[in-house]
Amino acid sequence: MSKAASTRITPRPATASPVAPSVASPVSPALSPADARTLVGSLAPLLHDWLPRQRWFAGKGRPVTGFVPVTVTELLPVDAAGPGLLHLLVRVEQRGTSGPARSIPSSPSATHSGVSSPAGDCYQLLLGVRKVLPPRLASALIGHTTQGPLAGRTVYEALHDPHLAELLLERLRSPGALGPLRFDRASAVPAGLSGRLLDAEQSNSSLVYGDAYILKILRRVFPGPHPDLELPLALAAEGCERVPAPVGWFEAADPSGSGDSLTLGVLQPYLRGSQDGWQLALSSLAHGREFITEAHALGRATAEVHTALAAALPTVTLGRRQTAQLADGMAERLESAARAVPSLMPYAAGLRTAFDALAGLDEAGRGRPAQRVHGDLHLGQTLRTPDGRWSVIDFEGEPARPLAERRRPQPPVRDVAGMLRSFDYAARSHEPWRPDWAARCREAYCEGYATAGTDPRAEPELLRAYETDKAIYEVLYEARHRPDWLPVPMAAIRRLAAGA
Repeated sequence: MSKAASTRITPRPATASPVAPSVASPVSPALSPADARTLVGSLAPLLHDWLPRQRWFAGKGRPVTGFVPVTVTELLPVDAAGPGLLHLLVRVEQRGTSGPARSIPSSPSATHSGVSSPAGDCYQLLLGVRKVLPPRLASALIGHTTQGPLAGRTVYEALHDPHLAELLLERLRSPGALGPLRFDRASAVPAGLSGRLLDAEQSNSSLVYGDAYILKILRRVFPGPHPDLELPLALAAEGCERVPAPVGWFEAADPSGSGDSLTLGVLQPYLRGSQDGWQLALSSLAHGREFITEAHALGRATAEVHTALAAALPTVTLGRRQTAQLADGMAERLESAARAVPSLMPYAAGLRTAFDALAGLDEAGRGRPAQRVHGDLHLGQTLRTPDGRWSVIDFEGEPARPLAERRRPQPPVRDVAGMLRSFDYAARSHEPWRPDWAARCREAYCEGYATAGTDPRAEPELLRAYETDKAIYEVLYEARHRPDWLPVPMAAIRRLAAGA
């Protein structure tokens, strides 16, 4: 066996391609459960330090107690000739972890000595492996291994490496299975596009290829259809052009044997020259310009997306019992938030009236429609092209909520409330505060929405309840992560508690 082959984690035929190994190779690119345990165990000291510092790691503030491999796949063999690329799905155990309703297990043979472990979040990691890390990749360093199959190697975040980023695109250009992973595409993708990692992501990571495509890598992985792939595919089938249609994607099989897939990444057209709504709004405020025309057009775009979603996917009618349950859930979140953030306490009684009014809406037995929605709509989830056309992106929903909840039909006004809150945030970020600017944007947005849908102001109780629920969520988030921003949602809390 050659020296290069002897350093690989998994022996492979010497003819294996360095860019796109054959999916029909007689040697599986997936490590066995025993080898996966050995590898992840040897990487654990590095991951303990590196993982909690990543912006997309959701378990901040709770000590990491262990790593359990779900799958480990060699996308590019580790050898002495060049970089290797390892794809890992790893369940991260943490002290105080309360597992999601459907956490991803490791395979039965991959558990530690047959002892079950507390449920934890599953993360997707793409690790580059080199003998020596070149200076241009110094910022991607994870650490140097001293034990296990990668002893003496340097491990780093692979998405920073243009060569390995190109490999991911090459996989999507050539659909098929690679161990537990499956790559699919809806249309042809050109070769030779260089990739660069965006630094603006929070809960995921994104690569832009040649200013033509953007690949979103989902970091926290759940079993079941993922909205960030499911909804854009449905909208594309419906002919809705407000959302970039998926070009390719990759998934993994749920190791529990449920038959579900784990969505791992989605490739979509990159809207070159576009600006996100948040930056456009801040620019308007900074230059003393109105944003009414833009807000009106954005409202219409939102309504068009909702109309297409209602046509593409099943809808339901919320009756009296379901509406009451909705209101009860909002009230429970208020109580929980007030215990965590004492500054909410003086307003709790006034805020609760919004949920009481929602619960009483259907006493006459009249239901209201619910459908699939965006779930986390705000100015930063929108793009305007140079010709002034608005698009809606990032259908993941609120990452902190369980996937099943994010996929549940909701009244469309939930998205409207999120956007109304976003106008308030923009106005509050400007000195001096411009509540009049926000008020005009809110009205223009609702008017624009009404041109292509039902006027969201027609049921003020419903709109107030959803806006109140969103503001409470914002208070809890800001108190935990950005205390300096807490006055922004608290201003809305005072207004909403007064019944405005």
